Amino acid sequence: MNPKETSNSVEIINHYLPHRVPMLMVDSVLEIDDEKVITVFEIKTGNIFLQKKFFIEAGLIENMAQTCSMIVAKDYFIDENKEDKPDVDVIGFISAIKTLKIHSLPQVDSVINTRAQLVSKFISESYSLCTIKCKTFNADELLVEGEMTLFIQNNNS
Repeated sequence: MNPKETSNSVEIINHYLPHRVPMLMVDSVLEIDDEKVITVFEIKTGNIFLQKKFFIEAGLIENMAQTCSMIVAKDYFIDENKEDKPDVDVIGFISAIKTLKIHSLPQVDSVINTRAQLVSKFISESYSLCTIKCKTFNADELLVEGEMTLFIQNNNS
């Protein structure tokens, strides 16, 4: 993979995220590199985070977490020669939400755009801790902004 890649390919998502429907909250990756990622997600009828036709707070947070984790998780899947690593088994979760401000909840059929920027990271042989700032938009409307710390562990070490 190039240091900066643009793609609408679901293969990137499936490669870097273990989530599958109904928990997958990213449809496409517009841009990804070592410090930032931009994703798109369409909120469809039947989404598990819908309540009265609104995408609830937990859904926005899950979308942010999945978007953010792609920045650091990709390092576990690609080697220094930009080749796929075989038999990768990682797990990740939110270890802290430092700040979170929800401005508005999007409705069903909205297409949201989530932008994440790496603030800091600590990487060991078996796990990574990273702090990432994130903002989610519906067109030009800011829906949510925050900063979270993610823990990603290599289960093969």
